[in-house]
Amino acid sequence: SVDIDHGYVRATAPRLKGAHIVTDMVTVTGIMLILIMLAAAITVGIMVYLVAYIVIRGVPYINADLFAWKYNSDNVSMTPAIINTIIIVAMTLIISVPIGVAAAIYLVEYAKRGSKLVKIIRVTTETLAGIPSIVFGLFGFLAFVLALHWGYSLIAGVLTLAIMVLPTIIRTTEEALIAVPDSFREGSFGLGAGKLRTIFVIVLPAAVPGILSGVILAIGRIVGESAALIFTAGSVAAVPWNSGKFFLSSTRTLAVHMYCLLSEGLYTKDRFCYDKENQQLQTKMLTENPGQTVVECGKAAGYIKMVGKKDVQSEQGIE
Repeated sequence: SVDIDHGYVRATAPRLKGAHIVTDMVTVTGIMLILIMLAAAITVGIMVYLVAYIVIRGVPYINADLFAWKYNSDNVSMTPAIINTIIIVAMTLIISVPIGVAAAIYLVEYAKRGSKLVKIIRVTTETLAGIPSIVFGLFGFLAFVLALHWGYSLIAGVLTLAIMVLPTIIRTTEEALIAVPDSFREGSFGLGAGKLRTIFVIVLPAAVPGILSGVILAIGRIVGESAALIFTAGSVAAVPWNSGKFFLSSTRTLAVHMYCLLSEGLYTKDRFCYDKENQQLQTKMLTENPGQTVVECGKAAGYIKMVGKKDVQSEQGIE
């Protein structure tokens, strides 16, 4: 720029405010890129560590007995649990996916936009999606196991899981349908297609990726579910078609199988120590009281073991 000061011409350099802003933006972008790459590296590192840990610690224990057809306490076979998991996942999706997709189609395509009914249904589905699985398990236990007298059965577990994953499928399908541009529908109507044909030929194929994401989320929740199935399907480690009643047979999925294996034999050592001490006390009482029978001394020894050694001197306590 040129300034005139007392008749003299003075040239000054232009102010470069925009250059400073661009430099600051580049610096911030570089810092954010480093942080994002660091977060991604940490996430991938944790995943690799978990997979490597499981593989290194688990591969040495894999043998043929682990995949035997029938489960027993010696081979602890996973085959019945894996087959039961596949059966329950397939049956749950057969029930929940058509109902969830149909409900989402009604909410997006047929229901009046902005109506109170649609708002109530959306709030209800979001509320159901946040309810813990143990609550669904208790509901299934009261409704299917007790009220309908189905007992611990495959069908009780399947219906409970279908109710549990239904809100997730409805919400994800609804969002996928909303994401389809209205121009698709308008173009189909302009070519003479009807409402139903537009939905099944134009809208649904465009929303398939979003619908599949909801189905995948539902599969993950079904496979990892244990609390609801313990209350409804039971924990029998056998393939249900081995018995005469398929739908009314108790089953055990892989998640329930892992839980049962971790909970078995927790107090075996304590019970062994109790029985051993009880037997020693019973032998001592037989020696000191030859007039009593083995049953009487056994009862007395068990009572003394339970109430403690303070009552050993009390004849009433021994009786």
